[in-house]
Amino acid sequence: MPPDSHGAGGRFGPDVYAAWRDSSLGEITEALEHRLILDLAGPIPGRAVLDVGSGDGTLLSVFRGLGSARIAGCDPDPRMVDRARALLADGPAEVSVAPAQSLPFPDASFDVVTCITVLTFVPDAGAAVREMARVLRPGGRLVIGDLGKWSYWAARRRIRGWLGAKLWQTAHFRTAGELAGLVRAAGLTPGPIHGAIFFPPWTRLARLMARFDSRLGAMTTIGAAFLAVRGTKPPAGG
Repeated sequence: MPPDSHGAGGRFGPDVYAAWRDSSLGEITEALEHRLILDLAGPIPGRAVLDVGSGDGTLLSVFRGLGSARIAGCDPDPRMVDRARALLADGPAEVSVAPAQSLPFPDASFDVVTCITVLTFVPDAGAAVREMARVLRPGGRLVIGDLGKWSYWAARRRIRGWLGAKLWQTAHFRTAGELAGLVRAAGLTPGPIHGAIFFPPWTRLARLMARFDSRLGAMTTIGAAFLAVRGTKPPAGG
């Protein structure tokens, strides 16, 4: 879940993300997101994993800690790529500057591809998902996590956009059906769609409700600030 504040040019910088993760609310929301992402991604040990829009490399670090055979990431912001490379400098990792719509990897390179809170800010989300499907191996899994359309967080961010926050003026919040449609249009088979973060951005309430969040997310996506869908690439010749 990206923070509401942002740096120069309306973009989130690595320092903004670091401060968000250090906050109690940021720690709670990130733990819930990671739990959902890993559940949908399936087994990681021995797999080749790509994180599109990898930011400061935090999720890549999680994948490496779980035993991924290969980790790669890309992000359009050189500041984020520099921070990710520094974080992952103690082991093999491939992190490059590249947009989601033009991935610098050959076809069928990865077993698992993730894309977390990125499509909200991508002008051509369909092209980006098609690129992710291209680099996914047959039978591989794509996990997209995005900002839900019908939540208190989204409503507040829309208001910020109306009041002049450039980043939120162009943000596209999606429903579960829209996410499934993007996956299907890219030739993948949509799988489970779950929600997370059913509480408003208030730390005390987040602490109380976090324990029930996964249960709610398995039942509905309405009211969830974060949505995640899995797409599976059909086997070769299937």
